[in-house]
Amino acid sequence: MSRPQLGSNQLYYPITCDMGVKVPMRDGTLLSTDVYRPQQQNKVPVVLVRTPYNKNDESEVEAAIYFATRGYAAVVQDCRGRYDSDGEWEPFVNEPTDSYDTQTWCGTQPWSNGKVGTRGASYVALTQIISAPLRNPYLKAMAPNVGFSNLYHNWVYTGGAFQLAFNLRWGAVQMSARTDQVRYLWMPREQHFEQLFQQLPLNNTGLNTDQRYDFYQEWIRQSAYGPYWESLGNVEKDYSQFDVPSYGFGGWYDVFLQGTLNNFMGVKAHGYSETARRAQKVLIGPWTHNTGDHGSERCTGEMDFGPEVLCDLRAEECRWYDYWLKGIDNGIAEEPPVRVFVMGTNRWKTADDWPIPGTRFLSYFLHSAGNAASNRGDGSLDTTPARTEPHDSFLYDPADPVPTIGGSTCCSEDITPVSMGPRDQRPVQWRADVLVYTSNPLTSALEVAGPIKVVLWAASSAPDTDFTAKLVDVYPDGRAINIAQGIIRARYRNSFSEPALMTPGTIYKFEIDCWSSANCFLPGHCIRVEISSSNFPQFDRNPNTGHDFGVDDKLEVAIQKVFHDAEHPTHIVLPVID
Repeated sequence: MSRPQLGSNQLYYPITCDMGVKVPMRDGTLLSTDVYRPQQQNKVPVVLVRTPYNKNDESEVEAAIYFATRGYAAVVQDCRGRYDSDGEWEPFVNEPTDSYDTQTWCGTQPWSNGKVGTRGASYVALTQIISAPLRNPYLKAMAPNVGFSNLYHNWVYTGGAFQLAFNLRWGAVQMSARTDQVRYLWMPREQHFEQLFQQLPLNNTGLNTDQRYDFYQEWIRQSAYGPYWESLGNVEKDYSQFDVPSYGFGGWYDVFLQGTLNNFMGVKAHGYSETARRAQKVLIGPWTHNTGDHGSERCTGEMDFGPEVLCDLRAEECRWYDYWLKGIDNGIAEEPPVRVFVMGTNRWKTADDWPIPGTRFLSYFLHSAGNAASNRGDGSLDTTPARTEPHDSFLYDPADPVPTIGGSTCCSEDITPVSMGPRDQRPVQWRADVLVYTSNPLTSALEVAGPIKVVLWAASSAPDTDFTAKLVDVYPDGRAINIAQGIIRARYRNSFSEPALMTPGTIYKFEIDCWSSANCFLPGHCIRVEISSSNFPQFDRNPNTGHDFGVDDKLEVAIQKVFHDAEHPTHIVLPVID
C-alpha cells in the first residue's frame, strides 16, 4: 500500500474489531480493551484511550472508528475497576502505571508500528497527563482535551473553596460504583441535586445509599493542600520529566481551563528535552467542558460566537498524530503553538507563547462613595488609584447565597442543575450582597488576553469567609456577560497548606486568581468587576464559623467590608494586548 503524502483525514480503510481483549497490568489485573484497526496487514500507529466512562459508549466507539478508518489502531480501554475491567476502582491512584503498561502493550502488538499516541477529555485526559512523567518509550504524542494539572488547585478545590456541584455529582454519585450512576433531573425532589447541594454537614451527603464514595469523603477531610494531594494528582512538579509532544485543547469556560494552560506553559519551559519543549501546543475556544462538541457549535451559554468559531477539533487531532506517528509533513509543527479565540471580536488569534509576548498588565481600581451594593449603586472603575474613599459593605448570609449563573463549572447541564458558560449576570447584580463597579463606556477597543487577578483589601466580622470576583463585559443594551471569575477562602489567603483564621474586623489583603481569558471590550461597552462572598452551588457555602471544613450544620451571617483607598488600593489586573 502506498504511503499517504498529504494527510490521512480523508482516507478510508476497512477495519476489523477485536472486542474485550484482556490486557494484563504489572500486578496481573486484566483490563478490558477494544481494538479497532485497519484490515490491512501493515503495522500501524496506535491511538489509545483509557476511560472510566465505558469504552463502549457511543461517542468513544464513533471516535475509535474515525481514527481506525484513517489508518490507526484505535485502542479503547476501561480503567481499572470500571465496567468490564477487573480490579478495584480508586480514582487517580493506578492511572500512571496502568497507562504506562497499556502503552507498552500497544507498542508491542504485531499490528503496531511501535508509535503510540493518546487522546481523550477530562479524566481521560488525566490518564494521559499523569503517566507522561514516566516517559514510556512507545509514547510519541498526546492530545489531552480539557485536562488537569493539579488535582487540588484546579479540580477539587479552587482558591481553597470546594467545587461542590462538580465534586458531589462526580465523586459522590456518578463514580461511586463500577458503572456510571446518573441522577436525572426529573428524579423526586428529595433525591434531586438541588436538594443534595443544600445538605449539611458536607461530610454527610444525604444520599441514603450503600454506594461507596470513600474518596469523596477523603477530599473533604483533606481540605488543605498537603502530601495527600501532592502524591495523588500534582503533575506540575514533574514537568521536567515530560518528554512527549502534546497538543492541549480547552475552553475559557471550562473547569480545567487553568490546568490546560499550566501544562502547556510548564512543559514548554521545563520539559525533559528540547524536542518536548518545542513540541507543545494549545488551543482554547469560548467553550465549556465539552469544547463546543469538538468545535462544531457556534453558541455557548447565551452567546453566539459566529461562524469563525467553528473548527474541527478531531481533524486537528488527526493532523497532530499524522505528523508525530506517521511522519507526514503537514505543516502543523511550523504553526504558532498558541491559538486562542478572542471573544468580542470573535476571531482566532495565534501567538508564540502564553501569556502572549508583549502583554502589558493594566490595573483598574475600584471606587465608590460607600454605596456600591448592586448595579443600582455608585461603584465605578478606572485606572486612577483611589486616595480617600469610604469602604463598601454587605451582609453575606450563607443561608441565602449568591446563585451560580454561568461560569466554569462542570460538566453538563442535562444532569447537573448548574448553568455554565457566558450568561447575563444582571439577575445576581441586583442583589444587595453583590458589589458592582463599572467603568465608563469605552471610546476604543480594549483587548484583554491572559491571566487575570483581583487584589482585594477586605475585612469580615467572621474568622473565616469567602470572597469572590468576576470580570464582566457590559454591552450597550445592558447585558452583563461574565468573562472570568475567581474565589478565595480567607483562611488560605497566605498559604493553601497552612491555613490561618482571621481576626474579625482586621483588614487583610487577598489575591483572587481569576485564571485566564481572551475578550475584546468593544467601543461603547463597559468593564465591570463584581465582588461578593458566594457562588453557589459551584462552590460550597462558607458557613463563616472558622470550624474544620465539612463539619458545620449551622450557618452564620458575616458583615463584609471592601476597602479602596490610598492604603488599600483594591484593583483588578488586566492583561492588555496592544
